Amino acid sequence: MFATRAVGLAIVLMVALTVGALAGCGAQEPAGSETDSGAEPAEGPQEILIGTVLPLTGKESRIGNYQLDGYELAIEQWNEKGGIYVKEFDRRIPIRLISYDDETDQAKTVSLTERLVTVDNVTALLGGYTTTLVFAQSVVPEKYGVPYVNGGGAATKIYDRGFKYVFGTLSPIEILAKTEMDFLKEQIDAGNLPKPSTIVLLWENTSHGKDFQAGVRAKVEEYPDYFEILLDESFELHASDFSALLNKVNSLEADLFLVDAHLPDYILMHRQYTEKGMYHKFITYGARGPDPAAKDALGAATDYVAAAVWWTPDLPYPQVQQFNQDFMEFTERKYGEAKPPQWYAAVTYEAARALFTAIEQAGTLDRDAIRDALDNLVLEPSILPGQRLTFSDSGQALNPFVVVQNMPGGETVIIYPEDAKTGEPVVPVPAK
Repeated sequence: MFATRAVGLAIVLMVALTVGALAGCGAQEPAGSETDSGAEPAEGPQEILIGTVLPLTGKESRIGNYQLDGYELAIEQWNEKGGIYVKEFDRRIPIRLISYDDETDQAKTVSLTERLVTVDNVTALLGGYTTTLVFAQSVVPEKYGVPYVNGGGAATKIYDRGFKYVFGTLSPIEILAKTEMDFLKEQIDAGNLPKPSTIVLLWENTSHGKDFQAGVRAKVEEYPDYFEILLDESFELHASDFSALLNKVNSLEADLFLVDAHLPDYILMHRQYTEKGMYHKFITYGARGPDPAAKDALGAATDYVAAAVWWTPDLPYPQVQQFNQDFMEFTERKYGEAKPPQWYAAVTYEAARALFTAIEQAGTLDRDAIRDALDNLVLEPSILPGQRLTFSDSGQALNPFVVVQNMPGGETVIIYPEDAKTGEPVVPVPAK
């Protein structure tokens, strides 16, 4: 598959070779340790350096810290068994994570990612959060030929550049939107929504939002008798006020309120939506809905909001229940109180597991070999929907989504697809 992914950057700097050599050097194996063949093991490092740059402060800090938790839990679990087994050195080598805070700043995320490669000499990289930051920082691993796996970037523009070293565990936003539309078609067929159902479509003015818009529009074209779009409009990321846009929405009598928004915008927009006494038969903010931060900020106003998500702790898989328990125990050790897992941490945990498994399968710390192992990786059982993680030719995972809905009392249930359901959907949403 190496040949199928065209080189995004034609020239790889010679410094990459120097960095790769440094990453493979280190202390020797303790005296007396031998391989099964009786030969002395090859020289090798005493630890495997992995780097990450995350928004640990700034607008996306809440999620950035959740994602760091996911990375750290995976590293803790691998280190409990001695680290990653590297066949080249015939031993397990502990993992050490070097993490930097980009303060949710695009320029800083690039410079800090470059520092991880050129100064810290990491073997591989784990990515950051938000399309904007991941898109920016992912140029660095491609430039230097460093394997990079992220759990925070889902927009297709990250993966459509022909890069060879960039991988991601988040399925495309366009598939997210299509999943919600398939659910809505099912509800129309069941007589719970009118045919056709009219749509207000709002999306953040980023590639993330444009992918959501494309997914909705694709399904409207596929099912022309089922849907009609009354308003299709973008808004700026991290906006300070949505009143004018919501007034325009309120002047229409749409059935479905379909929005793609990041967490801060979801909280602000839905607060203003509620204050205006607005109503639609179905409400979604894309992947946002069950977030504890939103429930804390908005209370019962989040009741019946639906979302299509990459992961939920309610997935009926034994490995998910084990992850839930492990995450709660980990956060209790780290923070002094147990935190319930959210998808932000689950997808980065799986990104780390994918990278570490690829290193083990490569049997070496050679970056190109690790990249090739990622290209051919099959990780199962995975905690993601479908229980199997692989990467497409573009480097992006294509796992299915599940649709969840908030219920009164703080409960969130899976309402789609049928084989994953933990509760029945409430459609149309009750009028207040």
